[in-house]
Amino acid sequence: MIGRLLMAIVDLQAFWARPLGKLNQRVLRALFGPIKPVKDFLNGKWLGHSLHAALTDLPIGALTLVLVFDVAGLRAAADISLGFAILAMLGAAVTGLADYTDTDDRARTVATFHALLNTAALLLFAVSLVLRLADPQAERALAIGLVVAGYALVALAAWVGGEVVYALGNMVSRHAWRFGGTPKWLRLDVTDVPEGVPTRARAGQQSILLVRQGATVHALHDVCAHAGGPLSEGRIVDGCIECPWHQSRFELATGRRRAGPTTFDQPRYEVRQAEGGGWEVRRTGPGTGDEM
Repeated sequence: MIGRLLMAIVDLQAFWARPLGKLNQRVLRALFGPIKPVKDFLNGKWLGHSLHAALTDLPIGALTLVLVFDVAGLRAAADISLGFAILAMLGAAVTGLADYTDTDDRARTVATFHALLNTAALLLFAVSLVLRLADPQAERALAIGLVVAGYALVALAAWVGGEVVYALGNMVSRHAWRFGGTPKWLRLDVTDVPEGVPTRARAGQQSILLVRQGATVHALHDVCAHAGGPLSEGRIVDGCIECPWHQSRFELATGRRRAGPTTFDQPRYEVRQAEGGGWEVRRTGPGTGDEM
């Protein structure tokens, strides 16, 4: 009941959050475009997990300490914790912006509201810290009140951020629950795989990307692990398939991620010629539980 009410309030913000989100994304793509390796680092490609999600715990923990120290009258400890919380929020914000750059549709709109709440909270914390440092011995009712208000905004922002991930599926692996049981050989519905051309095929219920390089036929799942883009509509770059949606790259031979924003590998398939002609595939490699 509470969740539905909160989400209804969030959806009412779409009239300003949707156009603002599109504007923000254009700016961020222009900013991060020339520094793709930096963006990959901020996305968490090296970690195999969203770096933003890992960093958000730091400011929340530090802010909780601020409240505890304020109640206990430990002024210096509260001030140090608040300074650390502000720095941690800035770090989490930068990584969040990297993820936000490749967030689309309703998830982008909700993420825009999430960012606004955190920005408002950050301003309240900054004002509180200035008041504390300007006169360490002064009455702290206003400074403490600003932290309490900011903490409430951060809590609401955390809930909204959870909605982006858990309800809208942003920055989660598109293949986390797709496969189960023992991999079996499945017949493809194509018999001709042209040289060096991304080709889409079906194997049972699975969509497969096929790329022939000489005598070798590479096969990956066609649905991009990052946001579900059709890899078969992408292009071949340096032995990788590049997703047409957000330019994630996966190595054709292994399915390993080579460029973000994906933080997950792509499921790979073995390929063999079927009896009577045609091809068969079987799951193996990244995304199937077989990776090292």
